[in-house]
Order: sequence, then structure tokens, then C-alpha cells
Amino acid sequence: MSYQHILVPVDDSPISYAAVEHAEKFARAFGSQITVMCVLSVDPLRSVDFYKVAPAITQYVLEAEQNAQGRLTDIKQTFLNHGIEIHTCIIRSVPPATGILNVAEEIHADLIIMGSHGRTGLKKLVLGSVAQEVLGSSHVPVLIVKE
Repeated sequence: MSYQHILVPVDDSPISYAAVEHAEKFARAFGSQITVMCVLSVDPLRSVDFYKVAPAITQYVLEAEQNAQGRLTDIKQTFLNHGIEIHTCIIRSVPPATGILNVAEEIHADLIIMGSHGRTGLKKLVLGSVAQEVLGSSHVPVLIVKE
């Protein structure tokens, strides 16, 4: 089995860093290209990871976008330094799982590598599980990296 195009959705959490590291190992082993993406949604309860404290929704969205772009730039530079072909994108105004699945289809990804926060109980009920939703709906293999 060979993976030609790997999609790696990230947020600003440590588990995303672990997923990126796994993706780099796969890319080296299979000669894969990588697309690293972020999903920015306006709902602060669903996508809290990039949204730091902001006084108004406009500032909140601007900060989220800056955080996401900074993260993607850092990841892109690391992959380029290691000779791995990489693309980045930011998706806006859709639920995270929907954005991930849409990009996977658009780029013809044959593997998704993503982190799972491992939320349980009330946190999982309120915030949901993006990883679980992607895993249940994806038509391509999904590698879940856990803390």
C-alpha cells in the first residue's frame, strides 16, 4: 500500500504536532505529498483551539486566522526543509469535520492523519469529536493520533 497524498488537519493543540510528525514519517516512507489544513469556524464552542481570548467576534476571527496562518507557515517551512512537497489551506465557515472531508475529496487524499483530543463525558457531549465524525464518514483510511 502506498499513500500519494496525505491530508493533515491541524489546530493549535499539542496533539496536532504529533499528527504532523506522523505525517512526515509517512511522507518520507511513501514519497507522499502532504496537504496541511485548518478549519476556522465562527462557533467558539466547536473550534476553540485557535480562538484565544478576543473582545469581539471580529477580533476573535482575525486572531484565529492569524494563529492558523502562522501555524501553517511554520509547518510548511519544516516540510520544505526536509524535502517534502507540501500544500496548505484554511477553510472557513463550515463545521470542522465537513471541511476536512471536503478537502480530502477535493485533493483526492488517500490518507487522513489527524489528532484526537480524547475528550470524554460532558466535554465530548458539548464539543463533540471531530476525529470520530471524520473517521465515521471518510471514504479513505484515517489514522488517529492520540495523546
